[in-house]
Amino acid sequence: MATQIERFGQAEPRTGLAAAAAAVPRWLVLLAAALVVRAVTFGNPLVAVDEQFYWVTAERMLHGALPFVDIWDRKPVGLFLLYLPAAALGMPWGILAYQLMALACVVLTAGLIARIADRVGWGTGALPAALLYILMLNTADGQGGQAPVFYNLLTLGAVALLLPRVRDRDGDPARVGRNLLAMLLIGLALQVKYTVLFEGLFFGLWLLRREAVLGASLVHLARRGLGYAAMAMLPTLLAAAVYAWLGHLDAWAYANFGSILDRRSDPFIDLVGAFFEVSVPLAPLLVLSCLAWLGMRRSRTLRPVHALLFGWLIAALVGLIVFGSWYPHYALPTMVPASLCCAAFFARECPGRRIVAPTLLAIAFIAGTLSVLIVQAKRGNAAQLATIADAIGHGDGCLYVHSGNAMLYGATDRCALSPWLFPDHLSREREDGALGVDQLAEVDRIFARRPAVVVMRTPFRGERPAVRARVERYLHRLGYSMRGTYLLGTVPTTVYAAPEISSAAPPRRAASKPA
Repeated sequence: MATQIERFGQAEPRTGLAAAAAAVPRWLVLLAAALVVRAVTFGNPLVAVDEQFYWVTAERMLHGALPFVDIWDRKPVGLFLLYLPAAALGMPWGILAYQLMALACVVLTAGLIARIADRVGWGTGALPAALLYILMLNTADGQGGQAPVFYNLLTLGAVALLLPRVRDRDGDPARVGRNLLAMLLIGLALQVKYTVLFEGLFFGLWLLRREAVLGASLVHLARRGLGYAAMAMLPTLLAAAVYAWLGHLDAWAYANFGSILDRRSDPFIDLVGAFFEVSVPLAPLLVLSCLAWLGMRRSRTLRPVHALLFGWLIAALVGLIVFGSWYPHYALPTMVPASLCCAAFFARECPGRRIVAPTLLAIAFIAGTLSVLIVQAKRGNAAQLATIADAIGHGDGCLYVHSGNAMLYGATDRCALSPWLFPDHLSREREDGALGVDQLAEVDRIFARRPAVVVMRTPFRGERPAVRARVERYLHRLGYSMRGTYLLGTVPTTVYAAPEISSAAPPRRAASKPA
């Protein structure tokens, strides 16, 4: 195990304040750093639209809703299962609970980054690399409970099990068992989000090559390869079996796979901008990783374990690029191998090395903090959500959020009239034809059932105008009245009430007057 001196990147004895700092357990340093950069989001139910929907879906599951049938999305069911314990606490404690779960995963992932760096000979770069992961998450919308924040720990756990050992031998049951467990972790990660696919394929191919290098026969190679693939597929096959048993295999298959292929691409100019947003946070990590790789090649210090880690980084990049549509949080999975490979740079003896790590960490801290504050100001906070929830009311009658925040369903406890609860599914242009239902027909079906309250934000880029026009036509034709327009962050959001409730009592909170 690395000593405290190694962990802080020094080889000489320390005295005074430096010695006291070096004596601090590494896990405590990582926990403190994560708390400092993430605490500003604690308790805010509007951190990101995705995790709002994950939480609401889990909350509806507790009341009997079945994902892909009663509430629709194309994320794997494992992601919603992760949110179940937090959703069981309700609001507001359930919001804090999932954010603390995310915090725990971040700290554990960072600790494992440092531990692996120790094991592969990059000990003096272990702590800076682990801190870099924590700080860089905030630059890519990873300050809350995005899916990669959770499954990064599973993927990294698989890598820790796959690391070659000096005593590895062909046919060693312990080694094969570790490999099987590693691929099971990949399978579990796939049931959190399918973007792990390319990393899993790389690990599987690497394992086959490793078996061949250790002298496995073709028979054993084929047998173990099938075993590794089966373990990676097991969680997904189990999910399919459950839905088949329930009689909803078709719904599960289309939501998980078919709809992904049917979804349209964004306009080219939007794709360029989105890829830029993903690339900027990754750029410094990739540059340092490349420099580390080149330096190790020149010095001939590359070992098989290093090839595994750098190959993993390449596989993660391929997975990022191939999916073809990007949001900032799509960079989060690549940040794990990139941060880990940066440990190789931080550990090298070269001019200026000692100043690179603290400089990059300082920049990451400032950039991440500013990103979180700007995003929170744009998306809103708990007080604003409570205001609009009071304007909607908590009585009988169902809610239809055409565009806006899915968390309004959780904040008001109102029923929904459609499985397509995530507002973007029925309102975005690129989702047309990728839902298993026609957007306009589903809007017709919703208004045929007369929602008591309808919520609609101002028009946004990527919205399908025909759907918005259809909703506005229904609001006018059926006599809905405007209850008020309220700000969620910087976005004006309007609440419309059906005629039978338009004369209801005004919102309880004095702060609920229209913005």
